[in-house]
Amino acid sequence: MTETIDLPVEAAPEPQTAAPRRKLFIKSYGCQMNAYDAQKMTDLLAPAGFDETQNLDDADLVILNTCHIRERAAEKIFSELGKVREVKTARRARGRTTQVVVAGCVAQAEGGEIVRRQKAVDLVVGPQNYHHLPELLRRAEVAPVIDTDFPVEDKFDFLVKAPRHVTQARGVAAFVTVQEGCDKFCTFCVVPYTRGAEVSRPVEKIVAEVADLAEAGVREITLLGQNVNAYHGDGPDGRVWSLAKLCARLAEVPGIARLRYMTSHPNDMDADLIAAHRDLPALMPYLHLPVQSGADAILASMNRKHDLAAYRDIVRRLRDACPDIALSSDFIVGFPGESDADFDATLDLVREITFASAFSFKYSPRPGTPGAEMADQVPDAVKVARLAVLQELLDAQRLAFHQSLVGRTLAVLFEKNGRHAGQIAGRSPYLQPVQVEAPEALIGQILPVEITGLASNSLFGRLVPEETQRL
Repeated sequence: MTETIDLPVEAAPEPQTAAPRRKLFIKSYGCQMNAYDAQKMTDLLAPAGFDETQNLDDADLVILNTCHIRERAAEKIFSELGKVREVKTARRARGRTTQVVVAGCVAQAEGGEIVRRQKAVDLVVGPQNYHHLPELLRRAEVAPVIDTDFPVEDKFDFLVKAPRHVTQARGVAAFVTVQEGCDKFCTFCVVPYTRGAEVSRPVEKIVAEVADLAEAGVREITLLGQNVNAYHGDGPDGRVWSLAKLCARLAEVPGIARLRYMTSHPNDMDADLIAAHRDLPALMPYLHLPVQSGADAILASMNRKHDLAAYRDIVRRLRDACPDIALSSDFIVGFPGESDADFDATLDLVREITFASAFSFKYSPRPGTPGAEMADQVPDAVKVARLAVLQELLDAQRLAFHQSLVGRTLAVLFEKNGRHAGQIAGRSPYLQPVQVEAPEALIGQILPVEITGLASNSLFGRLVPEETQRL
């Protein structure tokens, strides 16, 4: 729905070419796709006269790019908007104007309620519509605007390529959205309502974006989608391509050495994609594959459309194809109807599979989802207790995985300077931060590192002597 509040829309005059550049402050919440969207909004607004700032007090334009997955997401945004309103008021007292935008999934879900509750907001725009930002901002100078339609056009056709120096400043690893939306309708999830149905970008457009990133020095690409392995984009041969075929094509782009993808659904983990983990060296041996629960009854209530036998079979086939693969997952505890036995089944599954990493959460009812209306809601105290037990087990497994890497030599992509002078930091194939004493000139290279120790969230290592060539 697109609507303008209170006042009629008037065409704003064309911007003066000599107008001073303005400052943009953008804060992004939630998933990697929101981080990607925030970058695209920044790139889109640069030709309109905006330069990014990290100082809220300097901002002529404030964008909160929101996530609706977590509990009380909307209330947290309203709390943040209260702080932004104070900044806007203080700037107005100094004769400075500030436009405030709420973008992303909370914007899509809440729509006009945001403007009605917080008068400081000038524009509410959903995640499918931010390519209209320059026009919407001009309209919002007259009256608050809401744009939460699902547009017919492909927003990616309207986005702006970042200048080479901007891409270089962002580092040697980058996100690229290849798929949006979800058709699965898990009963706990708002994504189908905020991001819409599954849509895949055409292969050639993805390849062009990745080639531009590679030309600017990017070495690693993470392909993003709400349900990324459901990718089914139009290929240059007139056929629909799978994610496995897309990965094979992107591995051919000069300069791209590493590929990752997230987030996946077990039902879309097909044989070709599993084989790609065996056959495609650029595809990193680390996969995020959410299971959510270890009890078939809860999986059915969640409408996950797979059971534990199917999940176990996928894990077995992945490990047969790529013995070094490490898995991460998502878990929700306290879903309506979850019994002690159901929770114990989740613990049993974790012990059986073993995960290198995981995200775990208490179930929180999302308004408008079937789960929110279910009977047998689990008391919060029970959820808290169960989550503590699960996280203790998952943390132990994560630590054990890190310890298993000590003494091994891993290929590390160096991304930036380290925490201390003389250090540089990179990522292992398993996505862990790795700190090494080495010169800054090695940033951007992939080099063999012997892992010598670990901290709570990172590894330490040393460059393997006599081997400093690129891997």
